[in-house]
Amino acid sequence: MNFNLDDRILHGGDYNPEQWQDYPNILQDDIDQMKLAHVNTVTLGVFAWGALEPAEGVYDFIWMDQVFERIQRMGGNVILATPSAVPPVWMSEEYPEINRTDDHGQQHTHSFRQMFCFSSPIYRAKVREINQQLANRYGQHPALAMWHVSNEYSGACYCPLCEEKWQRWLEHRYHALAGVNEAWVTTFWGSQYSAWSQIKVPSQLNEHKNHGMALDWQRFCTDQLIDFCDAEQQPLRAANPTIPVTTNFMAEGNDGNYIPLQGIDYGRFAQHLDVVSWDSYPQWDFDQSVSTIPAVQAAFIHDLYYGLKQKPFIVMESSPSRVNSPIAKAKRPGIHLLSTMQQVAHGADGTLYFQWRQSRGNSEKFHGAVIDHTNDTSNRVFQEVAHYGQMLEKLSRVKGSKHHAQVAILLSWESQWAMYREAAFGRNRKEYFQMLQKHYQYFWEHDIPVTVVTPDTDLSDFALVITPMLYLMTDALADRLKQYVAAGGKLVGSYMMGIVDEHDQLIQDQWRPQLSDVFGIELGEFDSLYLGESNEITFTGQKFATHDFDQLVKPVDAKVLGKYNRDFYAGSPAVTSNDFGQGQAFYVGARLSSDFITAFYDDVLGGKNQWQPDFLQQGNPVVSVQSRESEQERFVFAMNFSATVQRIQFSRPLTEIETGESSQLVELVPYGVKVYSEPIT
Repeated sequence: MNFNLDDRILHGGDYNPEQWQDYPNILQDDIDQMKLAHVNTVTLGVFAWGALEPAEGVYDFIWMDQVFERIQRMGGNVILATPSAVPPVWMSEEYPEINRTDDHGQQHTHSFRQMFCFSSPIYRAKVREINQQLANRYGQHPALAMWHVSNEYSGACYCPLCEEKWQRWLEHRYHALAGVNEAWVTTFWGSQYSAWSQIKVPSQLNEHKNHGMALDWQRFCTDQLIDFCDAEQQPLRAANPTIPVTTNFMAEGNDGNYIPLQGIDYGRFAQHLDVVSWDSYPQWDFDQSVSTIPAVQAAFIHDLYYGLKQKPFIVMESSPSRVNSPIAKAKRPGIHLLSTMQQVAHGADGTLYFQWRQSRGNSEKFHGAVIDHTNDTSNRVFQEVAHYGQMLEKLSRVKGSKHHAQVAILLSWESQWAMYREAAFGRNRKEYFQMLQKHYQYFWEHDIPVTVVTPDTDLSDFALVITPMLYLMTDALADRLKQYVAAGGKLVGSYMMGIVDEHDQLIQDQWRPQLSDVFGIELGEFDSLYLGESNEITFTGQKFATHDFDQLVKPVDAKVLGKYNRDFYAGSPAVTSNDFGQGQAFYVGARLSSDFITAFYDDVLGGKNQWQPDFLQQGNPVVSVQSRESEQERFVFAMNFSATVQRIQFSRPLTEIETGESSQLVELVPYGVKVYSEPIT
């Protein structure tokens, strides 16, 4: 299904009029202020089940009918959420089985969001009833643009119902207990199973610390979420199959990191949705003149969520100001336009906020919103939102255009799960997603487009595929990588790549034989370094310090590009290249810093200019240049992620969309953004 609501890029956010029913003046202000802010879309009903069904079987849709009417008169879109994220209190009390059991075996009473049991037949029935009511009432409404199923699906339940489902899931996957015992190597520590009922949920009470079990549990949890989401969609699609369906994916951040949510395989989940959407809350509270890392991290996740379906996505939630965090720092002037335009540049067809109006109380009352507690539209935040909305109206032609790339970074949630469960070498030292972002940063700084892809993606359209630390690898994926290189592709691999199979069992002879062929090497010893300890390699005549991990390799056919300089493996290969078929494969045996990554890709790419867009003559490492293309037109976004004036130069004059002026030399004010276009001939 194509996502094509209308000709506008979506702009708006979570709207919660149920919180303001006793304030009719506020409800009227909302519509007037939305027009001023150039809002064209609102998300309704995310946490509204208690207002829609205040008592069992007693429904109140009058207030929502009125909101639909107001938004329709305004000419706006409604994204209607199903309210399953938070059941009403009466339901939790009347049917306690719907309440989630945590991994300590404690069943909760009514709690906050996402604390329901995915397996509960009662909860599934109640969700279907309310979804059917919404579908019947609003499924054909002209203002309805999209279904938003639940909200931020996450977590797991460890109740007896889920344990039974877990056992049935395993029986379906392995057919017989012998398959489970073999996959999980239960002969280790004498843990063989002789009955399905013996396989408990891996909670804190029952955990066997079995790696194969932990990996399968993560798969089961993803399948549970998908199965629940599929069930939610059935009445919605039956009522009107032309309305697209989404749910909001997430990212997580702390200590300067901002990475995709680790607990759900979004690559699999995305195939059950029409549109990928996600909640984007990077911490923009940093000195932009010093670091562009938050911009790189956000761009990486945008490119990942574009890559899940290879088509435009929506930012379902973001903040126009501060986020609900321990240091709730306001965005600096100009950062809102810069950060939201970055979303569009990387493939977003909509920017929505959480939320339209700040709540009067509770846990997110200080979270940024378009309208704050003063109800004032003259403040800086509102004016920046309105300015962005105006710009989006001039950029309507961008909607639906594609974000093309020759470079792919391959990300695997299953690999991350298996690697993290392995305690050897330090769980928290692995930093899988962070290492992918370090490779990504090179391309971001050099304006080379990247798509972040998952293991099932067809790689044939990419000239370069990067697979650092792809710890878990199926035989089928190893075959596909071998075919990719043989057909002319460039492949970059690294330490910890391809050493366990889909059950988290070590590959005999250390790694997949296909990889030995492609990289032209055999693996030697693997060394883990203490904090502060390092080795050193020489590469292209330069010396670079290693840290955390050093892999020794034995060349068979490969050419040695870099060697270790110290310790017992001084003189041993650290970086290699191998010609295989029509392509080339590179192996990096050590963890190295960004200065090495820069030197490495400068060498591998044979001159970065051949990979940069042909419209760019002179780039700038703190100015991100991204493009999207329709069949007729190319759109070029120049974004200054620094606190000083910066310049770039195009190889030919491009037309600035906002002013209509053509230019080749571009000057950008601090945090400035300009968008250009040119016809595609």
